[in-house]
Order: sequence, then structure tokens, then C-alpha cells
Amino acid sequence: MKKITIVAALLAGLTGVVHAAGDAEAGKVKAASCVACHGADGNSLEATPNFPNLAGQSASFLYKQMKDFKEGKRKDPTMNAMILPLDDQAMQDVAAFFAGQKLKPGQADPALVDAGKAIYKGGIAEIGVPACMGCHGPAGNGNPGSGYPQLASQKSVYVEKQLKDFRTAAQSMDSTPVGRTNDASKMMRNAVKRMSDPEIKAVAQYIQGLQP
Repeated sequence: MKKITIVAALLAGLTGVVHAAGDAEAGKVKAASCVACHGADGNSLEATPNFPNLAGQSASFLYKQMKDFKEGKRKDPTMNAMILPLDDQAMQDVAAFFAGQKLKPGQADPALVDAGKAIYKGGIAEIGVPACMGCHGPAGNGNPGSGYPQLASQKSVYVEKQLKDFRTAAQSMDSTPVGRTNDASKMMRNAVKRMSDPEIKAVAQYIQGLQP
């Protein structure tokens, strides 16, 4: 048993994939600076639709995003500054807290639901846009094991901006592209690079209306 424990510890140190579990109670205290934008329970206010809902999101995804902000792999002036005081354990604690909160259902613009649903469920074959549900699930529940986030009831303004940021990065000719680039294997950049603004808006609205 002792040998097994030592080997496990060595492997953890070498791979870097084993992390201490987040403490949701500790995370509630450490998340005090987050609530002004993301809400006390991780449901951002209707008056601030540019801030995403965090409630019910997988802890692993939330932790990765915070770590990416801290390491500069994801750019946002507010988040890059806010995350600096948090160490690794604090980020995991905050992630555990928001993951345990209940997501409130959103509503979509009825005029855009059909167009958004068609893209979400079927993609746009003629321009190589894959169906969103292939990774994020038919109901937008995501796949934490694969790193795909929950999308259900996410704020459409936020979703629209993120998709456009991925598209900007995909279309950038610079060696250091602007936009959002912290998607694994450029999956999101490749998915949205040919989408138009109206198509992005429609799928963002459909996502906002998916029920958790």
C-alpha cells in the first residue's frame, strides 16, 4: 500500500493533472468579489447580459477558464485583473461553489428560435459549420469529461460576443491573433469562422432559451 501511494504521488507530480478538490463552502467566501458581475448565486443580472451565468457550470470548465485568465491564455481586462489574487486552490474552491448553484432558465427571442435551432441541431453544411449539439448536447448540458461547457440558458449577449471573438481569431492573419484562442485544437475557431453575424445572433438566442 505504501509503495502504491508513493507511485501515485510521483505520477501526480509528473503529469500535473491531479488537483485538490474544490471546497464549495470556502469558495462561497472567496467568490465575494465575483458576485457584482456574476450574481450571488452565479446567475448574472438581466441588466448586465454581457456577464455570463456561472451557476451549474461544471467545476472543471470554470477552473480551466480561471486558470486561462490567470495565465493570459484568455484575454479580458476585467477578468485578467480580478483573477490575479486567487491561487490554484482558491480557483478550485470558487469553481466548486458556482458549479453547485442552480441555474435559472432563460428565454429566447421567438423570432430567432427556428433559425437558431436549425444551426444548433444541424449546423450549416454548405459552409462547414458543425452542429453545436454534437459537443454541447441536445439540451445544452455540455460534457464535463470532454471539457465542453454547459450552454443552456446562457446569456445571448455573452454567447454572441464569445462566438464573434472566436471568429475574429480564426480570421486573423497575425502571428498573434486577436480574439479568443483558448479553445482546444481550434475547435470553436474552426466551427464559427464562416458564420455571419445574423447566424451567430440566432444560435445565441436559441442557446439562451435552452432549459437547464
